[in-house]
Amino acid sequence: MPVVKLVLEYDGTRYVGWQVQPNGPSIQAEVERALATLHKEPRRVTAAGRTDAGVHARGQVVSFPEARPLPLSAYVKGMNALLPDDVAVRTASVEPDGFDARRSARGKRYRYVVENLETRAPLSRLQAWQLFGALDVGAMRAAARHLLGRQDFAAFQASDCACEHAVREVHRLDVLGEAGGRVELVVEATAFVKHMVRNFVGTLVEVGKGRRSPDSIPALVESRDRTRAGRTAPPQGLFLDEVFY
Repeated sequence: MPVVKLVLEYDGTRYVGWQVQPNGPSIQAEVERALATLHKEPRRVTAAGRTDAGVHARGQVVSFPEARPLPLSAYVKGMNALLPDDVAVRTASVEPDGFDARRSARGKRYRYVVENLETRAPLSRLQAWQLFGALDVGAMRAAARHLLGRQDFAAFQASDCACEHAVREVHRLDVLGEAGGRVELVVEATAFVKHMVRNFVGTLVEVGKGRRSPDSIPALVESRDRTRAGRTAPPQGLFLDEVFY
């Protein structure tokens, strides 16, 4: 059966996350509601990743099997007319039988935005972590190099993560920008454990503040001890940029 693939962009500020939950609005519910209106019957979608409350996406991917796909314009223009202003379909395509947004993915890229400011900036507070006092971005870059490659990242795994293990392969971890401005951390990996990127960021920010040395990172990874890593960075700075297939 053909599979419809949608690439979504959304502002996650007012949502409890991607997944349908009883305690508030979810992006999944909005997408499935729009699809049900288009098809005049319910549709369930699979997402490449379940973003948390407050997390945004530029390239979230969802898929669902469809015996008779609608014209692609219906999935873009039609759904965008039905979706709220903070959720949009960027592109739509029909993929071969067996395509699955989650299981077919070969990797993802996340971007985390830090604004290194002298004082708070109200207009960007929901799409960046605002930090005051100059960060040592060079030290953050040096520390980030120790997080590349295939390693056990249990030290950066949320305590309630359901994954069987935390071995992941990080292909890219760039720290872009300079102190006193916008600093972006770009992470690409085959897969991620829960809160892995946000825990990377929280730890690298501690390096940037001089609270830990870049050379301490290998021992931290080796410890597999979450309590030794930095705080979990707040959700509003995180964006799911792209899913690779």
